[in-house]
Amino acid sequence: MADETDKSVCSVEEAARQAGRKGPPPVHLWNPDYCGEMDLTIRADGTWVHEGRPIARPEMVKLFASILKREGDRFFLVTPVEKLGITVEDAPFLAVDAEIGADRITFTTNTGDEVTAGPQNPIRVDERDGAPRPYVHVRRGLDALIDRKTFYRLVDAAQVDAEDRLVLRSDGATFVLG
Repeated sequence: MADETDKSVCSVEEAARQAGRKGPPPVHLWNPDYCGEMDLTIRADGTWVHEGRPIARPEMVKLFASILKREGDRFFLVTPVEKLGITVEDAPFLAVDAEIGADRITFTTNTGDEVTAGPQNPIRVDERDGAPRPYVHVRRGLDALIDRKTFYRLVDAAQVDAEDRLVLRSDGATFVLG
């Protein structure tokens, strides 16, 4: 079984490498057979852990992130020929910075993705254990948890609207922070 897992990791890694050379792969078009679970967890703090050990190479995390797919509440690494289930504790990405302009907010994630908040990439704030949990949509059902320092910067840039809500505007859309 360990040999099969090693082969799966290698083939997923190779597919991610090839896909990364041509831009984002069309994972939404791939529907391979489910091959089982991979011992990979994306922790709530953005750390990717394989077989109990954090993945130390950022390039490897970026490669795996490029072939990440969400189906309902489940997350998978997919290639055109296989699909491996993984565990995501919160959101698969972490928004670690934001460029906050007068009418546009562009986030950078821990995997190097850049996403501009707007109608296709909304900002939302959920609540967990009485604390706000802010997210921005990155792509195809995949969100980034906005880290604390970036969220504080967003709150500082927000304005109070006519309904006495704290709001942000970006790319023609308005987002309520609280």
